[in-house]
Amino acid sequence: MARARTAAGRSRSAEARRAAAAPERSARRGALPTMGGSARLPLASGVGEREADSRPRGPESGLPAPAREALEGFLFHLALVRGASPHTVSAYRGDLVSLLRHLSARGLPGPAEADEGQLRAYLIALHERGRRAAGVARARSAIKTFFAFLADEGVVREDPACDLPAPAGWRRLPRALGRDEATRLVESVAGGAALDLRDRALLECAYGTGARVSELLGLRLDDCRWEERLLRFAGKGGRIRLVPAGEPALRALLAYIDLGRPLLAARRGGAGPAPETIFLNARGGTLSRMGFWKILGRRAREAGLAERIHPHLLRHTYATHLLHGGASLRVVQELLGHARLSTTQIYTSVDEAYLQSMHRRYHPRG
Repeated sequence: MARARTAAGRSRSAEARRAAAAPERSARRGALPTMGGSARLPLASGVGEREADSRPRGPESGLPAPAREALEGFLFHLALVRGASPHTVSAYRGDLVSLLRHLSARGLPGPAEADEGQLRAYLIALHERGRRAAGVARARSAIKTFFAFLADEGVVREDPACDLPAPAGWRRLPRALGRDEATRLVESVAGGAALDLRDRALLECAYGTGARVSELLGLRLDDCRWEERLLRFAGKGGRIRLVPAGEPALRALLAYIDLGRPLLAARRGGAGPAPETIFLNARGGTLSRMGFWKILGRRAREAGLAERIHPHLLRHTYATHLLHGGASLRVVQELLGHARLSTTQIYTSVDEAYLQSMHRRYHPRG
């Protein structure tokens, strides 16, 4: 009996301690980390706010506190101030967590202690571990953007990444389909079934406008300006641009919208109204990036194209064929929706290679 009373007393004492500690735990959960002397900001995961407590979650959970707070402040800025897409935020998070773990393993608790030599060594290490050139270039871009933000915030006195070079030879030239290959790919889809009409419209629009996959799959019915022969795309950073569409693309798009899309939308049954996006999957829902990838791969095999075809290859092909036809670099920049001309300039190397091949083929001294 005495033991029972003692146990009951201990239980009441434990409950009292938990009740007394609850406000303190709640205050800890509501506290948001700060960066230097900057104002307290809610942290973002790239698709919305997340609670910050004394037990950080996610891939950055094992980082030292200075590195973690710097990263979280940057991700908030990237997602909600600069308006980057969730995909971009996720990619930058992965690249920067990898960098900060690399620095932490070498005794650097935060980005303020890093210098250019250490950042350069990290990129070289990525390359030597077999990371593809595009992956190294993206990591370099994430690092430069991250440290520029930290310099603006006063977290670092000087930006160690401002002159971080892109190692020569790491960036490969984009490959493009030849004119005959592109024509064979698009014209290989000739059926009148709903999925055939959709696939032909997809390929015609991808090759005929150079749109990014996300832009193409986000195209809605009210984005088509039929009389002006223009399509309106929402690009990176929410930038809107109007792109001319040729007769083959418009004809294929109209055939799909009039004859194919209603049949796909009807397959939803009782799942509610069809999405506003033009391109639907076989069940009447919004077509996904992976769905487009699979469609393109299957259609390329049917067209007898042996090389691996990916959606962005059609964008490269669009730009390259414009330059071959005489379009200026500035025009191609506008059509592709590049914010900087330097991004478009990589296609000049492709065009120079084309000119050299034409010179060798047709000039007697080539």
